[in-house]
Amino acid sequence: MMCYSILGPFFPKEAEKKGVSNTVTGMIFGCYALFDLLASLVFGKYLVQIGAKFMFVAGMFVSGGVTILFGVLDQVPKGPVFIAMCFLVRMADAVSFAAAITASFSILAKAFPNSVATVLGSLEIFSGLGLVLGPPLGGFLYQSFGYEVPFIFLGCIVLLMIPLNMYILPNYDSDPGEHSFWKLIALPKVALIAFVINSLSSCFGFLDPTLSLFVLEKFNLPAGYVGLVFLGLASSYAISSPLFGLLSDKMPHLRKWFLVWGNIITAGCYMLLGPIPVLHIKSQLWLLVLILVLNGISAGMSIIPTIPEILSCAYENGFEEGLSTLGLVSGLFSAMWSVGAFLGPTLGGFLYEKIGFEWAAAVQGLWAMTSGVTMGLFYLWEHSQRRRSKLENILGTEEERTALLPDEIQP
Repeated sequence: MMCYSILGPFFPKEAEKKGVSNTVTGMIFGCYALFDLLASLVFGKYLVQIGAKFMFVAGMFVSGGVTILFGVLDQVPKGPVFIAMCFLVRMADAVSFAAAITASFSILAKAFPNSVATVLGSLEIFSGLGLVLGPPLGGFLYQSFGYEVPFIFLGCIVLLMIPLNMYILPNYDSDPGEHSFWKLIALPKVALIAFVINSLSSCFGFLDPTLSLFVLEKFNLPAGYVGLVFLGLASSYAISSPLFGLLSDKMPHLRKWFLVWGNIITAGCYMLLGPIPVLHIKSQLWLLVLILVLNGISAGMSIIPTIPEILSCAYENGFEEGLSTLGLVSGLFSAMWSVGAFLGPTLGGFLYEKIGFEWAAAVQGLWAMTSGVTMGLFYLWEHSQRRRSKLENILGTEEERTALLPDEIQP
């Protein structure tokens, strides 16, 4: 996650020096997600055939190598050659990241089947730490040693982790399942949760190309301090995720409330991030950081229950309990996250240029509001359907008893 988040504080400015527009910078951030999407679908489908452990280790190896390669891109001539190389390296990184993440979700869900949300919530502490430490560490190393050092340093750390994971991770054998992604996404509840994942990841992705530029222009902070602004979002997400994971496992009925209200609170955060001009609230650094902290909590509330909800829905609809279904679900999560992570930076960079950060953030907030309200309406409909079927069962039982009663009275 540090390799993913390190670009935020300084890459947009470095890209500007090489003659890259904000829209193209947004597309460089966004193309990562597009290839992550395609790779996640393939790896999720063929997880059993490839092997979860091999997929994870191979993904880490390639990711470490291409992170180091990204560090030498400042030697490339500016203009189209620089842009093309940025796209190529980001694409390779995306495919390797998809392999590692899809395999890791499946390994964890297989190892801890009764506490999936708790384990994923605990894992998000480290995802959050990566998001927290990436921007300030990247900003510090960039200011102190130049462009190359942050990437070479992190790439080497990833490569050093490989022998440890090869030793620790178990091998899981499983048979390929009969179900496909299309059968999974065709379930209405799964499709709506996929839309929620989509909107939340686009909210995160939107901040990558826009927030650092907004903070630099508005508050005149140096690059090293810009990374600290991202700290509020990632640290609150890391701290709140295990709590929401534990609650999701202990009290599954709360998951629907987390999904709905998490999205609605996220929408409110994006309206206040600028803030939106119609509110006539002056933009201040302390307010921006406070909103980012609240956004981190609401994101944890919404994201953590998604995989347990998809898994329970899949099992209810006849999907087999095993590694093949876990591969499909983790692949679907990664793919839907990637769609949002592509659209967020791409549209974010474009809207930032056209209408400014304040209105662009408000447009992004509308997406989260739509997904939250839609999910809430579905849960209300599902609740009414269950009540109706329960009532029909009670009435049917009463009718059967009434029909049988005269026969029972006869001598």
